[in-house]
Amino acid sequence: MRVVIAGGHGKIAKLLERELAGRGDTAVGLIRNPEHAAALRAAGAEPVVCDLEHTDVDALAAHLDGADAVVFAAGAGPGSGADRKDTVDRGAAVLLADAAVRAGVRRYLLVSSMGVDNPPAPDTDDVWAAYLRAKKAAEDDVTGRDLDVTVLRPGRLTDDEPAGRITLARPVTPGAVSRADVARVLLALLDAPDTAGHTVELVAGDTPIAEAVARM
Repeated sequence: MRVVIAGGHGKIAKLLERELAGRGDTAVGLIRNPEHAAALRAAGAEPVVCDLEHTDVDALAAHLDGADAVVFAAGAGPGSGADRKDTVDRGAAVLLADAAVRAGVRRYLLVSSMGVDNPPAPDTDDVWAAYLRAKKAAEDDVTGRDLDVTVLRPGRLTDDEPAGRITLARPVTPGAVSRADVARVLLALLDAPDTAGHTVELVAGDTPIAEAVARM
């Protein structure tokens, strides 16, 4: 399987790249900064320099040639303002969907966030509110395409060791989940094409990952 991952230098992305490479699949990580290429190679991935805020659909589609699936794991990141929440968390996700359609890649996994179903409360921090709105707008746009989309909404992310046991449903009680378990859930979703069309929330729990995905 050849999987192209947007946001290839992110923590979840690098964990997923290691999982894919470890079983003999090909992970391609899209990165903005060429200096991150060595870290991707160390994770077993092929780095491709492509700034999703400064490219077009044709150029991005060319990077998807031969892919079996794409994963959107990019984000504007801590310290970014409301404008970049829109250009990355929404705009880049939509651009990846456009490029996937252009390249004929049907399978699309979108890493979103819990808490996007309801409008932000009036006292919500402006940047966090922009993030939630961008994630929801990305979901609405991408799931409306002629693609096989699964939306994964993790809870609060931690760098804990993987537990291998989760709660995967919609809705779930808000909670935390390790990035390592998120990566393993993404891997399981890639192996389960019949999960397309589902939007699910993810936190730590008691159910083994394979069983939780099978229940979808």
